[in-house]
Amino acid sequence: MNYWLVKSEPFKYSWDQFVKDGKTFWDGVRNYQARNNLKGMKKGDHVLFYHSNEGLAVVGIAKVAKEHYQDPTTPDPNWVVVDLQPVKPFKTPVTLAQMKVEKRLENLSLIRQGRLSVCAVTADEYETILEMGDMK
Repeated sequence: MNYWLVKSEPFKYSWDQFVKDGKTFWDGVRNYQARNNLKGMKKGDHVLFYHSNEGLAVVGIAKVAKEHYQDPTTPDPNWVVVDLQPVKPFKTPVTLAQMKVEKRLENLSLIRQGRLSVCAVTADEYETILEMGDMK
């Protein structure tokens, strides 16, 4: 299994809306590195859901329900989406500030490449974030 982190501005698409929808396709990615990360996602992979701009925290766990396919919001074949399903909310959201001071997360893509909307996360980073969010 692989682990990922996706970022969403809560005023555009929040965790609560995601839970209400029950499933969504992750669209709007227009960065080649983030697109390649979408292409790397496999069905069943776990995904950390991060609120960007407002909140600045990991707020939930999702999973990949369907692997990449053509982004239906654009005719450009360069862009893809994946389907995600919510799994569970974090008991305690894990803030960016908390992650920045946690030594085990010093190489986290979210910190090193802050503008990247879809990031790979190592198994150790994933476990650390779960621990920080009282999810273990």
